[in-house]
Amino acid sequence: MTAAQGLTRPQARSRAAREGGKRLQAPFSLRCGALLIDYIALAAIVVFGTLIARMLGGGARSAGNSAQTIGIVTAIFITILNLGVLPGLTGLTLGKWATGLRIEMNNGNEITIPRALLRHFVGYPLSFVLLGIGFLMAAVTVRGRGLHDIIAGTIVVRESSF
Repeated sequence: MTAAQGLTRPQARSRAAREGGKRLQAPFSLRCGALLIDYIALAAIVVFGTLIARMLGGGARSAGNSAQTIGIVTAIFITILNLGVLPGLTGLTLGKWATGLRIEMNNGNEITIPRALLRHFVGYPLSFVLLGIGFLMAAVTVRGRGLHDIIAGTIVVRESSF
């Protein structure tokens, strides 16, 4: 179908979807690395909050409890931001950005915030409940999609061929 025939194909907005007319499938090892980076960053926030709380007296003083609560609330906020809002706006989490990966819709369009929230806050827990089989699906399926990708209608691709 060409534009001359009056029918145009919607253009994919992401660079990964346009590269050479094909998408570059994200290797399973890079996906694991991206997930690890995301979780290390989030765990670091909780650890930092706990360290501050212990320096302020831990459970003995109310300041210690408040600092620990602030650390946990901050970690929850950053989790929602990193795994829900950022991917919905840019297709990237901190880990995906560091590893050169991008989340996009199956058709190549950019992911939306509701899809990112569905992927990370419904799909990830289901993959965990199934003893990680949902994540391992990404290693054995032809298109490299995990259960969370199938649920949200997404795919993870490489940004470039490096």
